[in-house]
Amino acid sequence: MLGLKLPTDPRWAKIADKNIEEILIDHAWCEQKAASTAISLIVSFPEFPELVKEMVALVREEMGHFKMVHEKLQARGIELGWDRKDEYVIRLREFFPKGGSRIDQMVHRLLIAALIEARSCERFRLLSEELEDAELREFYRQLMISEANHYTLFLNFVRQYGERERVDKKWQELLQFEAEIMKDLGKKESIHG
Repeated sequence: MLGLKLPTDPRWAKIADKNIEEILIDHAWCEQKAASTAISLIVSFPEFPELVKEMVALVREEMGHFKMVHEKLQARGIELGWDRKDEYVIRLREFFPKGGSRIDQMVHRLLIAALIEARSCERFRLLSEELEDAELREFYRQLMISEANHYTLFLNFVRQYGERERVDKKWQELLQFEAEIMKDLGKKESIHG
C-alpha cells in the first residue's frame, strides 16, 4: 500500500525497543515538525483553499499527537529535551532542485511530506508489532492508521494540483531515491534513522 521500495530492516525495531526513551523524544519532535510543515504549506500556498482547510485540520491533529507523545514522556519521567535534526528528511530534500514554478515547489513539498508519512507509518507498524510494552504497541498501532491517512492526503493533493503523469513519475523516482537513503539508515534510535 505504501509503495516503499525498501522496507525497514527488522533489526531497527529491536534498537527502538532497547532505546524507547530516545524513540519517544524523537517521535515527539517529528510530530511537531509535521505540524510545522502543515503550517508552512498554509503560509506558502494560501491561494489553494482546499489545501489550507486540510492543513489546518492536520496542524491540530499533529499537535494532538505531539501532546500524546509528550504525555507518554511525562508519565515515564522523561524530559523532552532539544529538537534533533532528522538526517532522513534532510537527505530527502536534496532530491528536488531549488526553484521552479510555484506548482512545482508545492508538488515537491507535498511528495516529500507524503513519503515521510509513509515511512513513519511503516515504522509505527513495526513498533506496534515488536515493542515489549503492550501499551506502546497499541499506541503505535493507532498512530499508524493516522500516518497512513496523512500519506494519502498528501498524495491526493499532489495528484490534484500537479500533472498526473509527471507527478507519478516524480513519485516513483523519489521512492527509489528514498530506498537508497534507507540503505544507510535503520541503525539509530530515531523514528527515521
